[in-house]
Amino acid sequence: MREIEQIYHNNFGIAFYWKDHNTTISDKVQLVFKETGFYFTVQELNHFCDLIEDSMIENACCEACEMKYSCHKFLLKTPCNSIDLAVNMTELKSIKDLVEGSLFKIELDEYIYGVGMN
Repeated sequence: MREIEQIYHNNFGIAFYWKDHNTTISDKVQLVFKETGFYFTVQELNHFCDLIEDSMIENACCEACEMKYSCHKFLLKTPCNSIDLAVNMTELKSIKDLVEGSLFKIELDEYIYGVGMN
C-alpha cells in the first residue's frame, strides 16, 4: 500500500497527498468520500468549494420541512464536467466541511512554511 500524508478528515471522508519514496506529492489532493475519489489540483478544489456553495444556496429549501435535509437528493456539480454527484443536504454539508477544512489546512501550511517563515 502506498503512503499518504493526511491533510484533513471528518466522519464522511478524507483528503490527503500521496507520497512517493518518502516525498510528498503536493501538486494534487486526493479527496475520498462516499466510495468516491477525486484527484484535484488546489485550483480544482477551490472550484469544487464554489460549486458546493452554489448548491447549498440553490437547495436551501429545507428549513420549514419536517424531513429536515434527509428526504431528497439533488445533483452536485464537480470540477469534472462529465461527473455530478447525487447527494442530500446532510451529505453536502459533510462534503463542504471536508473541502473547506482541506483548503484551510493547505493555505495554513503554505503560509507557515512559505511566506511566514523567518
